[in-house]
Amino acid sequence: MKPVRDGQCLRHDLYGIGIATVSNEERTTIDFYDHGRKVFVTALLQAELVAEAPARAPKPKAPKNGKTKSAVKAAKNP
Repeated sequence: MKPVRDGQCLRHDLYGIGIATVSNEERTTIDFYDHGRKVFVTALLQAELVAEAPARAPKPKAPKNGKTKSAVKAAKNP
């Protein structure tokens, strides 16, 4: 694959949808929606260019008390 422009949306078979953040002849960095930032050798990268990036699903908010729902349930039901 050739270098892509910054902000270009790509679809990778393993990591899904992501946005190219840096791309040159050597390396391409993609920030994937579900898997975070990954760096690839540009010549070996196998990804499909996507015309328009789909909206990111909102991340669930952490509880204010710092406990997960399962921890709260376990504390209520001993």
